[in-house]
Amino acid sequence: MAASVHDFEVQSISGERLRMSDCKGRVLLIVNTASQCGFTPQFEGLEALWKELGPQGLTVIGFPCNQFGAQDPGSNDEIAGFCQLNFGVSFPMMAKVDVNGDAADPLWRWLKGQKKGLLGTERVKWNFTKFLVGKDGQVIERYAPNDEPAKLRKDIEKALQA
Repeated sequence: MAASVHDFEVQSISGERLRMSDCKGRVLLIVNTASQCGFTPQFEGLEALWKELGPQGLTVIGFPCNQFGAQDPGSNDEIAGFCQLNFGVSFPMMAKVDVNGDAADPLWRWLKGQKKGLLGTERVKWNFTKFLVGKDGQVIERYAPNDEPAKLRKDIEKALQA
């Protein structure tokens, strides 16, 4: 059983394996994203947080997911191109994953178990669910899809100062 987010490896959108332990000492905002969702414009807010708070120790990490309304049907290359072209995304994007069900990515299974959603459910309800992870690799908070990135700033700044 994993003790922290640092116990996982993930795959980048370009195919490299990345150890989450490389993020030790950084605050993470982990988000399941989609290219064709009503919340897709949140990429702008996520990018703004990354650019403004990244130098202070924040890493935003996007995980494309096609489980909600088939709103991210493209290949990893197509998704990467869309995010860069339309929203200037420069924060790390990972390979497309499932966040729910038997095929759920192990990191996402762990995140959901650490911080349950509304009414105590673990299941991710929709695209742009966000998890704030402290420098120690522990989940601090879980945010709903409609929580705008800018509204998370105070929580992120508090985590950066911890």
